[in-house]
Amino acid sequence: MQTSTVPFANSAAEGFQKILKQEGANGFYKGLTPLWARQIPYTMMKFASFERTVEYIYKSLGKPKEQYNKLEQLGVSFLGGYIAGVFCAIVSHPADTLVSKLNNVTKAEGESTLALSIKLTKELGFTGIWRGLGTRVIMIGTLTALQWLIYDYVKVYAGLPTTGSSGSKK
Repeated sequence: MQTSTVPFANSAAEGFQKILKQEGANGFYKGLTPLWARQIPYTMMKFASFERTVEYIYKSLGKPKEQYNKLEQLGVSFLGGYIAGVFCAIVSHPADTLVSKLNNVTKAEGESTLALSIKLTKELGFTGIWRGLGTRVIMIGTLTALQWLIYDYVKVYAGLPTTGSSGSKK
């Protein structure tokens, strides 16, 4: 329903019934492996890069985090989140392209999802698998920036410090 140019179904219930009838229970899982190939690196990069990016920003600014007010610290969180989002988009884009393609093709009788994934990757080629990365960077960068901004805003509201070490060694 989300990615089809011609509507597949008019409701989730109708779509569920059509998939079950046409593809069986396996139809609900045909994109799971490529989805994991996208989501696992994306999530790992989101958490691995955000904290380090925020620390790098404070280090580049030249003053300890505590010398900035909460609004400025939240600005650093937003910027760090955006940069982390760029990294997320880059590591997950090929798999995201593949998931989109998988959701719009029909497998041949007896064809595995892996075989179809390999076939589609070859058809797309190196350039095709990266098509749309610029748009994805803007979307994922903004989304990730907002997620981390909200996270740190809630921390500030709860009386906790924003993300990023103080830079002081104890």
